[in-house]
Amino acid sequence: MTRFALTLEFDGTPYQGLQRQKHGPTVQQAVEEAAHAITGENPQLLSSGRTDTGVHALAMRSHIDIEKELTPFRFMEALNAQLRPNPIAVTACEIVPDDWHARFSCTGRRYLYRIVNRRAPLTFGRKRAWQVGPELDVEAMADAAQVLVGRHDFTTFRSVKCQAKDPVKTLDQLDVERVTTPLGPEIHIHAAARSFLHHQVRSMVGSLKLVGVSTWDKGRLAQALEAKDRQELGLNAPPHGLYFVEASYPEEER
Repeated sequence: MTRFALTLEFDGTPYQGLQRQKHGPTVQQAVEEAAHAITGENPQLLSSGRTDTGVHALAMRSHIDIEKELTPFRFMEALNAQLRPNPIAVTACEIVPDDWHARFSCTGRRYLYRIVNRRAPLTFGRKRAWQVGPELDVEAMADAAQVLVGRHDFTTFRSVKCQAKDPVKTLDQLDVERVTTPLGPEIHIHAAARSFLHHQVRSMVGSLKLVGVSTWDKGRLAQALEAKDRQELGLNAPPHGLYFVEASYPEEER
């Protein structure tokens, strides 16, 4: 049995998230079916994070155990051939020790949220970013975001369906910047932590948007955090602007 670590890039638009679901297609299902077509086995894909319906990934780390003898390059090429025309690509593949686990060995996760700040409807960027028409005050958003950095009880910013036992998390980074792209002005929000609660990033982004349009201020955001109450959440940003960017692992385990 060989454990392969895969790096997956995918457009989440047509999927009901990463993990298998009973009610629709998922990324995990597509990769497992591709592996079955190659090997005749029924392996399970385990990943460093979970994504909701419509959420994308630039470099999702996963692992899968295969009995058939395959080199990493041959396995990656075969998976990509089987996955076509699904919007999923295996961009890297390597053999890892049997005790390496995509989820439990992971020591950090990073997300990017994209807001296209323009009034004209999106065409090429549709379902790839959140369009917000009114001009956003990026400086106010960046300043307010620092209220959330550090170790806090993020109950206000977690889904009611969140299965995490503890709402206390340490948020290492929440940076907000304005960038210029061919689609127009974009607001990029970068979030990093060892782990996140369900909907935490989207909930934080939605509340920062309210700061950007002056509906909320820094103090109101702090009040929502301290309330530890989902009813105090301002807004949950839509899933299609969210990208899983990177999973980190200790060097000795890579």
